Amino acid sequence: MTLAMLGLTGCASIVGDSNQTLSIASTPSQADISIIDEKGKNVFEGKTPTTVTLDKSDGSYWGGKDYTLSIEKTGYAPKSISLHSSPIGLYIAGNLVFGGLIGWFIVDPFSGSMYTLSPDQIDVTLGESVSELNDGGGSQLNVVLLEDVPTDLRGQMQYLGQI
Repeated sequence: MTLAMLGLTGCASIVGDSNQTLSIASTPSQADISIIDEKGKNVFEGKTPTTVTLDKSDGSYWGGKDYTLSIEKTGYAPKSISLHSSPIGLYIAGNLVFGGLIGWFIVDPFSGSMYTLSPDQIDVTLGESVSELNDGGGSQLNVVLLEDVPTDLRGQMQYLGQI
């Protein structure tokens, strides 16, 4: 009976879950976070530190989920992190021994238990804005490290001279 039950499941379905809990922290803490899935749907909003449980599959055949995590706090440069799903080793090796073709091609690809999201633990240090100046008329000057300037905006930078 047990062998018959194992034959109707996939190996990853036996040892895995269809969702995964991720730990998210930042320095400084209390940063705003949002998580958007690959379809552009906002699936979570909160503040660091926190834990969040995310689906690993979109429910379609071979449909692993991907997410974009955005972390921001006033006075600090925002960060964006991609979370990707990929097959776990137990899916590949375990189905050779236990799940067979049913587990390999039917059960595990639909359930999402064959995937893992990475990174599974996130600890981000936000780049601090060095200086901020507002002239009161709506103009604002932020002085930041060059590495914190998005590459698509670097062409718009102007040299102001040495201090």
